[in-house]
Amino acid sequence: MLRWALIFLVVAIVAAVLGFGGIAGSAAGIAKIIFGVFLVLLVVSLVMNMVRGK
Repeated sequence: MLRWALIFLVVAIVAAVLGFGGIAGSAAGIAKIIFGVFLVLLVVSLVMNMVRGK
């Protein structure tokens, strides 16, 4: 999932450099959402590992 966030981030940067404002904004928004979901899943995974005692 982090890979997809990074891919959309790169797409947003390339689109911004080329001047495609709408596409860059959309790709950046998608990258932010996916990265946020990744962070939530990371925290949940860490908490579950602590609860299990591993």
